[in-house]
Amino acid sequence: MKANMGTADKFIRVLIGVLIAVLYYLNVISGTTAIIILAIGIVLLITSLVSFCPLYTLLGINTCKRK
Repeated sequence: MKANMGTADKFIRVLIGVLIAVLYYLNVISGTTAIIILAIGIVLLITSLVSFCPLYTLLGINTCKRK
């Protein structure tokens, strides 16, 4: 896996993932929809930690600065 996410992209994904977790914790979102949104938030957090997004590879997107 080659890194394909830049710093700003990772920051935005972490911010959205944490926001989703807080909304779930505060019961702003609930039910089946909340579980699905929480799963998306977890995926966002994991992809930001490993700096790789499989969807970016399929779409040919690379926000990582080139060396």
